[in-house]
Amino acid sequence: MSELSDLLERYRRGADLIATVTTGAAGSELDFHPGEGKWSVRQIACHLADIEVIAAVRFRLVIAQDNPKLDAIEQDAWAEKLDYSRRKISQALETLRRMRAENHELLKALPPETLARTGTHSKRGVTSVLDMVRFFAEHTENHARQMQAARAAYREHKAKQAVV
Repeated sequence: MSELSDLLERYRRGADLIATVTTGAAGSELDFHPGEGKWSVRQIACHLADIEVIAAVRFRLVIAQDNPKLDAIEQDAWAEKLDYSRRKISQALETLRRMRAENHELLKALPPETLARTGTHSKRGVTSVLDMVRFFAEHTENHARQMQAARAAYREHKAKQAVV
């Protein structure tokens, strides 16, 4: 596979990765905060779903318009005001899966000149469609590791409670 097809495959598999990482998580494990200021598994899943919706818009803006502005989001405000702590993880995972599949369908057929089109992100500066594919693939992978760490911290927390 080429570097591009590898990257697109990593991007495509992101939703499956998150589904795998969250398999079996339920109840208090979904809402356990592994540390001060750290998000729960549920909150991360909701964040990823919302980010994939944003990705859909950003991809389309950059593909269709000349150098559009791409505003950063205030993720903590989104988590609070969109009530990530109460949203259903099943719906977040389905949104992520559905939007990721739709975005992948759009991206996989783009010619190199379209993948090179750029927009200007308010924090990251000039970014191409290809840069965004890489960013969103890595973003999901990073959050998968964060979820795994949160689940491990929960198991450790429960084991300590059982000893006491």
